[in-house]
Order: sequence, then structure tokens, then C-alpha cells
Amino acid sequence: MLKLNLEGGLQMAKAIENCPIDQTLQQIAGKWKGPIIMTLLEHGQCRFNELEKRLPGCSRRMLALQLNDLVKAGIVAKEVTATVPVRTSYSLTPRGRQLRPVIEEMQKWGSV
Repeated sequence: MLKLNLEGGLQMAKAIENCPIDQTLQQIAGKWKGPIIMTLLEHGQCRFNELEKRLPGCSRRMLALQLNDLVKAGIVAKEVTATVPVRTSYSLTPRGRQLRPVIEEMQKWGSV
């Protein structure tokens, strides 16, 4: 039988908190983050409306929330062009492009 004291439990919590796999999953987890990343990998820079068209079923609000999370995580870059109307484009950062092999393997694994 495994017994954990308070100190052991805290050590376990810190180990989980510092787990690179968990940190990665926290940044890319979300119903629409995978499809957003895949779309940007396939099509490069996209405007918000383009992403919306390529992701049927994703509401504007959800798309905006997921994009904001990905921008905060440093996976997606947001570029705002001061035109009338304002143009907002999204693309993967170098860090986001590093996810290509990870996403491709996850796609293979998930389709089995």
C-alpha cells in the first residue's frame, strides 16, 4: 500500500506542476486549439474571418477566446494592420511551428 505524507503529496504536486508534458497539454488543450493550430500549419497566416470559415462549428466567441489563449502562450502571433476596417491576422510563431511534428503524431495516434 502506498502511503503519502503531506510532504510527499507536496513533492508530487510540484513534480506534476513542473512536468513538461502537462505544461504542453495545458497550452494546446481545448476543443478548438488543435484545429486552429492545424489550420495555421496548413494555410500560414489567416485573418479571423478565414479561420472562422475553415472551422465550421466554432463560434466567433470561442474562436476569439482560443486564439487569445494561443497568443498568450506564445504559439500564435496576432498582427493588427491599421486600415479601415482594421485587419487582424494570425500566424504561428516559431515556437508554434515547432509543434508540427507533435501535432502530426497526435493526429496519427488519435486516428487509430
